[in-house]
Amino acid sequence: MNRLVEVLKVSLCLGLTSFGGPIAHLAYFREEYVKRRRWITEESYADLVALCQFLPGPASSQVSIAIGIGRAGLLGGLLAWVGFTLPSFILMIAFAFVLQGLDVRDTGWLHGLMIAAVAVVAQAVWGMAAKLANGKGTAAIAIASAITALSIPSPFIQAGVIAASGLIGWRCLRADDARIYEPLLSTISRRTGACFLSTFGVLLLALPLLHVALTGHGLALFDSFYRAGALVYGGGHVVLPLLQQSVVPTGWMTEDQFLAGYGAAQAVPGPLFTLAAYLGFVSEPTPNNIEGALLAVVAIFLPAYLLVAGSLPFWNVIRTKPAFRSALSGINAGVVGILMAALYDPVWMSAIRSGADFALALTAFGLLTVWKMPPWVVVAVSTLGGLAVQYI
Repeated sequence: MNRLVEVLKVSLCLGLTSFGGPIAHLAYFREEYVKRRRWITEESYADLVALCQFLPGPASSQVSIAIGIGRAGLLGGLLAWVGFTLPSFILMIAFAFVLQGLDVRDTGWLHGLMIAAVAVVAQAVWGMAAKLANGKGTAAIAIASAITALSIPSPFIQAGVIAASGLIGWRCLRADDARIYEPLLSTISRRTGACFLSTFGVLLLALPLLHVALTGHGLALFDSFYRAGALVYGGGHVVLPLLQQSVVPTGWMTEDQFLAGYGAAQAVPGPLFTLAAYLGFVSEPTPNNIEGALLAVVAIFLPAYLLVAGSLPFWNVIRTKPAFRSALSGINAGVVGILMAALYDPVWMSAIRSGADFALALTAFGLLTVWKMPPWVVVAVSTLGGLAVQYI
């Protein structure tokens, strides 16, 4: 019980203070879990991050869940997720509540949030490309992935791009296999892990069939957000186009409402996937719905929990294979390409409408990349700038 309370307390503190997106979250985790509390070794932490980068879903939340499992079992993993997610969940609900009744199409400060999203996604492309697509082979995979994602406007094309990138990486990229691997701590048996992975697959296949056979907004919402969490690689930024295709063309909300929520998600600590709370709350035909927000958040994070709990028992063997690490390099490059495509459409296309909008986006990008301002400061500046642009 003491360990469970400890896991919840530490993850809640991280959820309240971890600004800056998934890469920053991993730095916070390393400082807290590796250096300060010594719950996990440096080597094991690096391998855990590699596993969560390979799995679909929010990498930082998956690392938090995995560390919670290692510290206090399956319930510890659940409490680690609750603590890390709860603060941003509450803040996104508060934003959604304030947003109701506003004309989002003509509100300057909300347009400023959309412009902030341009700068944040551009920074993510810049940083990830420098690390994951800095060679000729990986750069070619990234560019081809971006072109494919833009050419075929389907929410399922991302899964195909990731699979193809992994296959190309396996066949064409060289792995760094000159490393000694330390076993990861795992309290889960292989049999239990197989049950979690089977549950993940059954839900992925069964939910769309149930959605077709049965009516109801709740089931449709759960199906859409579960698929988003199950099929997206690269974390919160890359999930943007998949969620947009799920909630805007269906009429659940407008494009402006969607991007306003995405912009607000940059200003709160914790995982970007809690954007689902906002989307579930404002979605038609039942807006202002706390149940919808809870349903969306549980659905989008459930695949992450099932995949992490299911994969940990097998990771010690798989991660040592050079062919697997080559495929992982290709997958990471494909993620960069998908992010490039998302930067253009829908982020840029929906937010940048004039020279003043571009100037504000450029300012926000400079604050992030040159002056190293935290995202919440950049969002505040963009919000005020959006108000100013409205009256120019």
